[in-house]
Amino acid sequence: MLRLCVDFRKLNRKTIADCYSYKLYWTTLVATPGSPYSTKAVHTTKALWRKLLTSHSHQHILGAMLQFRKGQIFYPQTHTDMASSSSVLSEEQFLCSICLDVFTEPVSIPCGHNFCKACIRTYWDSNDLCQCPMCKKTFDKRPDLFINTFISEMFAQFKKCIQVEDNSSPDECSSILIEVFCDICTETKLKALKSCLVCLTSYCETHLEPHQRVAALKKHKLIDPVENLEDRMCKKHDRLLELFCRTDQMCLCVFCLTSDHMTHKTVPLEEEYVEKMSRLKKTEAEVQQRIQERLQNVHEIKHSVELRRKDAERQISDSVEVFTALVRSIERSQAELLEVIEEKQRAAERQAEGLIKELEQEVTELKRRCSDLEKLSHTEDHLHLLQSFTSLCTPPPTKDWSEISVPSDLCVQGTVRRAVSQLEETVVREVTRLCDAELKRLHQYEVDVTLDPDTAQPYLVLSDNGKQVRCGDIEQNVPDNPERFDYAVNVLGKEGFTSGRFYYEVMVKGKTEWDLGVARESVNRKGEITVSPEDGYWSVWLRNGDEYEALADTSVPLSLRQKPQKVGVFVDYEEGLVSFYDVEARSHIYSFTGSIFTEKLYPYFSPGLNDDGKNFAPLIISPVNHTDSVSIQVTQKE
Repeated sequence: MLRLCVDFRKLNRKTIADCYSYKLYWTTLVATPGSPYSTKAVHTTKALWRKLLTSHSHQHILGAMLQFRKGQIFYPQTHTDMASSSSVLSEEQFLCSICLDVFTEPVSIPCGHNFCKACIRTYWDSNDLCQCPMCKKTFDKRPDLFINTFISEMFAQFKKCIQVEDNSSPDECSSILIEVFCDICTETKLKALKSCLVCLTSYCETHLEPHQRVAALKKHKLIDPVENLEDRMCKKHDRLLELFCRTDQMCLCVFCLTSDHMTHKTVPLEEEYVEKMSRLKKTEAEVQQRIQERLQNVHEIKHSVELRRKDAERQISDSVEVFTALVRSIERSQAELLEVIEEKQRAAERQAEGLIKELEQEVTELKRRCSDLEKLSHTEDHLHLLQSFTSLCTPPPTKDWSEISVPSDLCVQGTVRRAVSQLEETVVREVTRLCDAELKRLHQYEVDVTLDPDTAQPYLVLSDNGKQVRCGDIEQNVPDNPERFDYAVNVLGKEGFTSGRFYYEVMVKGKTEWDLGVARESVNRKGEITVSPEDGYWSVWLRNGDEYEALADTSVPLSLRQKPQKVGVFVDYEEGLVSFYDVEARSHIYSFTGSIFTEKLYPYFSPGLNDDGKNFAPLIISPVNHTDSVSIQVTQKE
């Protein structure tokens, strides 16, 4: 059998609509995957609240809602859950926040907080203002205090449940039964069919018969069966609660109206019931809408995570491919270089061997001549000496070895340089290919940037569509508003950004001087300015036609392979990244990384001074060409 327990949570709710919204909150909680509460509990909760909403007992629903305004949320439990009820309902939830002890004669004040009757009286007596000790809400008139029988009965039931839990099984734990039984039945109690607000008695079908037959009893007001019918009687006047005071948000009898609430706005319970029911349904619809919105947010976040995961996998694959190609290119260049060096060494060795062989032949011939000369020097035959002298004393034909040598230095520096140059070309091609792919991805973050004329320095001339700016020769008559640069020839974009990513492109063709980047909203706009991240600017510039610099805290000279004609600017607010690209060369110029953005960022432009017409060309914000890409083929020698 399902039973109904109450969770006293400190939820400062002041209206019936809020109480109802917490019913939906709990229903969502138990429906969450992994929740310890069963699906059956969810359906039972919905059924209980549906029954409450469709109840014809206005006093029943209003009384319950007013008592539960403090955030006392109903939820069903089975007997198997009751063993852990102490974790849901504890003595701490019945403590007065003034004396920090269990409630003694608990009372509720108009703001919805509960205290001991004596405690709140003592508190008000000791203070000049009549206010709530918890929320500090001030009351013009000290409210009347009535015992909150609901809290008293719940604490009694709680103590009874704790005692039963200590001595019996969970199935025997006593809780507040949803079923209401007939008050007339003496032996077997039958389930009540109706409760009479006049007799203050609940009747089963058999004992209800007189109310359907006797004319006098037919006039009695019957409602769906409820417990504690005496709670529907005014404790002060012992009269039926038939009215509702909207000023004090409490139920009244007719005597309460004439005594304490004459100047208050009061309505019949039925009218307030309709109004509260309307608010309940409206709140339910709003909560359901919030649920759907958050479920949609969950779906979008999961989808973003999945897309990010796929993108990470793709980038890992691309990175592995790129570095694998570079490693292979390096290994191939190294093998080719080693082959060239080894071939040169072999050629040098062959040359040396030929020279050595030739020298050895000459040495052999010279040794033979030396032997003949020695023999001739010992002869005493005058004729033989004279006849042989000429042939033996004439030097044999030999090579002039003074000009012939084998270099000890292999001299392969040129070969190594050419190999490294080839490797550099390969790396440049890979980098260009990567930049091309990177720029294509950045196109999805394109934003429509328009120049803000209210920030433009007076000498700047903007086009009618706000897409072009150049420096003129005549100062224009424009108001000196706080947003305008009055000295530096700068202008900002109209739209600022506080999150996400954005990308735009600017044509700089034909210019000898320009600044591009982003600036935070609070930058100094009057007098001379310093362009650096510390001063709120993330920018690169061109000076003197060919001098490029990134304006970091310490300026960084940039060596570009060619002069950019169109510059792309990309910002990732959360990552603190500002990057610049040469769009036509498909190359990266510079990136500011690790920045911490806390303000709105605006696109920043400076066309530079006119310089006697040398720098007359305008900066042009141009749309991104999504088909503008360069097909790069990385050739590799097999």
